[in-house]
Amino acid sequence: MRIGELARRSGVSERSLRYYEQQGLLRAERTPGGHRDYGDWAVDRVVRIQALYAAGLNSKKIAQLLPCMRDVDGGPNEYATKRLVSELMAERDRIDRLIAELALSRGVLNEVIDAAGSPLDTEGS
Repeated sequence: MRIGELARRSGVSERSLRYYEQQGLLRAERTPGGHRDYGDWAVDRVVRIQALYAAGLNSKKIAQLLPCMRDVDGGPNEYATKRLVSELMAERDRIDRLIAELALSRGVLNEVIDAAGSPLDTEGS
């Protein structure tokens, strides 16, 4: 499929797809006319890349991680290393800390909202 079709099917801009290719996250064959040509596998790859970005990983870490993700058959990929797993666990811990901080912030906001929602002074409204 051409880059435009991959963009439509994955919901990612053509510009982002070119960036993924520059970063080594995505590869395309070239037609004799020089156009990018992707296999059907590319949609799943782009969805994975988007999920990893959403998890807070940068392109360098994603490039390390993609070859280590489970193969299509669900088995572990042969490129996974203990070091990478350790780094990913540290990243997960970082995300867990952020979630805890956000939950605390939400709790404070809920308290303020609850206090502001109590009987209001109608003269000041």
